[in-house]
Amino acid sequence: MKLKQFNFKKVKSTNLTAIRLIKSSKNEFGMVISETQSKGKGQYGRKWISYKGNIFLSFFYKLENINLPIKSLTMKNCFLVKDVISKYYKKKITFKLPNDLLINKKKICGILQEKIEKSKKKYLIVGIGFNLVKNPNIPNYSATNLFKVTNQKINKKKFVKELKITFEKFLSKYYKIS
Repeated sequence: MKLKQFNFKKVKSTNLTAIRLIKSSKNEFGMVISETQSKGKGQYGRKWISYKGNIFLSFFYKLENINLPIKSLTMKNCFLVKDVISKYYKKKITFKLPNDLLINKKKICGILQEKIEKSKKKYLIVGIGFNLVKNPNIPNYSATNLFKVTNQKINKKKFVKELKITFEKFLSKYYKIS
């Protein structure tokens, strides 16, 4: 299954953009990516701090024919992202529930899932904020970035392409045509 890719220079939030695309088009599967976002969203209404050079993207897909419950999808989405990170960082990557990825107990990635409905069809939006080159300094909340832990410059386009391919393979495996 191929995801249609929507590229932007700047958005308020890739999740909000995905919601707009779902509601205003016939696209049932896609990926929104932006170079920057001004109002990135985190869990529990928190703000995701979005530094230029990091990765901000959202996958979206129709839920009707996915053979997994939401709780399983949440974990699966975390593992999909972890699999891609593992290509660059060979040491331990852990999870902080519900869906943060940590390296050395420091947050490197946050995943925000949102469900919406359009014309009685349910969609899942999987927003991914990934600290590729810079991380925020938040009191009492440690964060890191992939450049810092690998000491190597990572090709952003290649990393994003690997994420896209990983999600496409996952959807191809679990999406059942009715």
